[in-house]
Amino acid sequence: MPASLHDWAVSALRMGAWLVLLMAVFVPLERWFGMRGNGLPRRAWRHDLAYYVISSLVPIVVLAVPAALLAAAAQRIVPAALTSTVQGWPTPVRVALAFIVGETGFYWGHRLSHELPWLWRFHALHHSTERMRFLANTRSHPVDMVVTRLFGLVPLYLLGLATPGAAGSGTPALILVLGTFWGFFIHADLRWRLGPLEWLVTTPAFHHWHHTRHDHVDRNYAATLPILDRLFGTHYLPARWPSDYGTDTPHASTLAGQLMGPLTPGRRPATHPPSTRYGG
Repeated sequence: MPASLHDWAVSALRMGAWLVLLMAVFVPLERWFGMRGNGLPRRAWRHDLAYYVISSLVPIVVLAVPAALLAAAAQRIVPAALTSTVQGWPTPVRVALAFIVGETGFYWGHRLSHELPWLWRFHALHHSTERMRFLANTRSHPVDMVVTRLFGLVPLYLLGLATPGAAGSGTPALILVLGTFWGFFIHADLRWRLGPLEWLVTTPAFHHWHHTRHDHVDRNYAATLPILDRLFGTHYLPARWPSDYGTDTPHASTLAGQLMGPLTPGRRPATHPPSTRYGG
């Protein structure tokens, strides 16, 4: 957690700079290459911007404590010989391994957020957008964000490939920047198909199918490596584009309601309609 007002100011400036860059890139691209139709209501834009701020602050405010506790627990559980061996490997090997391990952890955190009703009640918010756009990447409940990130981070802590804090992740800044940017890219309203590259990296078409309202919502969980969905039987990428986005899970119309609703005591876990899960 930032230790001073200076740290908070730096975080705020970084958040603002990212937003300016993202809008400069994606707003014109979505206008030129996106699906033609009506623009977004003002409320949707306000919510998107609010979730952008929330998703930028959650790792700083909420994730720091559980990440530090889990990292400390990992040091006690995992044999020192294992972590020292891994840390002795060449940097390119450790970076590649950290990337693959982190992506695999995220895949399973994301998948379980669909398969376990008590996690879906939080993750459903991310699927509430009915028109794909780059800022939909940040439409996430803080609980959902913490859970999925920890699924990616804990295996890295166990192997000694990462430590808590942005500066101590053990992963070069370039990978972090590219990973962040890629999340906005695959959510963007860009009707691009990338040919053979779609075997190597996730694309807007790949992730758009994950956001369909009914069919195939339980597909395409990977953030950047579609081979994970191929390995675990959840890959789906036809030639056509989805026609309908969103979820039938009810959501409040207000930002406060969307954030507090899943936390309401006694509320039954939300479920989404059965999809054509993994069979064709």
